[in-house]
Amino acid sequence: MFSKLREVFRKFIDSATSLLTSRDKLIELIEELKLELVSRDVAYEVAENIASKLAEAVEAGSIKTRDQLVKTLRELIAGYFTSLENIDLADIALKNRPFKVVFLGVNGVGKTTTIAKVAVYLRDLGFKSIMIAADTFRAAAQEQLKVHSERTGIPVFLGKYGADPASVAYDGILYGTSRGYDVFLIDTAGRMHVDVDLVNELKKVVRVVKPNLKILVVDALTGNDAVEQAVFFNNSVGVDGVIITKVDAYEEGGVPLTLAYVLKKPILFIGTGQGYRDLKVFSHLEYVDKVIPQVK
Repeated sequence: MFSKLREVFRKFIDSATSLLTSRDKLIELIEELKLELVSRDVAYEVAENIASKLAEAVEAGSIKTRDQLVKTLRELIAGYFTSLENIDLADIALKNRPFKVVFLGVNGVGKTTTIAKVAVYLRDLGFKSIMIAADTFRAAAQEQLKVHSERTGIPVFLGKYGADPASVAYDGILYGTSRGYDVFLIDTAGRMHVDVDLVNELKKVVRVVKPNLKILVVDALTGNDAVEQAVFFNNSVGVDGVIITKVDAYEEGGVPLTLAYVLKKPILFIGTGQGYRDLKVFSHLEYVDKVIPQVK
């Protein structure tokens, strides 16, 4: 997990340590770091910002030892996350009944599985959840949620293939509310993130449901595509937070950092496996520990 980004920072720290007395050579090395970061799914604008701030610290004379270099890097990376609003899903659910979440994301990112994982996560915390299959464009999406329902024991409200997604979502909320459910996890279509009809469809779902949160699901393994999708959905319908899937198989490392910088929205969870409890609350401190070794 994130091993290649960690290697980039490790090599930079090792090389920079021997150049701390040579400002010009250190600045050159920082420029090389920028290109290395880009090769590990760190967007160019993010890599440039990191390089710029590092160079400023060097020019100011605040990096004179290896420990100071590591500390500066760790604080810099952590800062991209700490500037974002923290979202505690359980806390918001407690304060908002019914608690409605609309899930966004293109096909293939693991959205339906993630919805089931979130349902299990909230059930473990004592909430009574129901999943709503408002992706009526793709019949397989309905079947997938049905399978997850059978495996987890968490109910799903199914809509007919081709039905109006907003109506299905609305009917699902009415159905669940009358039966005592307090959490509604709504799946939506994701056939193409450049589909104008899809965007209008999602806008209608959001307008009808009035969700407490709109959560975008992206696949870490898609690299820069994940960021492009995030920007598109945020510009089109708005995004409150992100869940990154398949992180357990993701070595490059830059996607969480880039999403935090570019989208300016918090990362809520990361998917760490196929099991329904393989969903981990994202910790930026753990992320920093993964990619930059602590000062000993």
